[in-house]
Amino acid sequence: MKAAILSNSASIIVAHNHPSGHCEPSREDIEVTKRLVEAGRVIGIDVLDHLIVCPERYLSLKEKGYI
Repeated sequence: MKAAILSNSASIIVAHNHPSGHCEPSREDIEVTKRLVEAGRVIGIDVLDHLIVCPERYLSLKEKGYI
């Protein structure tokens, strides 16, 4: 969020990788996403999506209904 605040961003997309190739979100991935969305609400920055990037594909937590 610090980079988004310093850039005067209205919204962000968060991404991280799973080099193992397993794109399913972990419990921690889901929890961090919820916390980022809530923090964004407080400071006025929308979290549009959280992507998990794997070697062969990606997963959108928004498409999965977590955002």
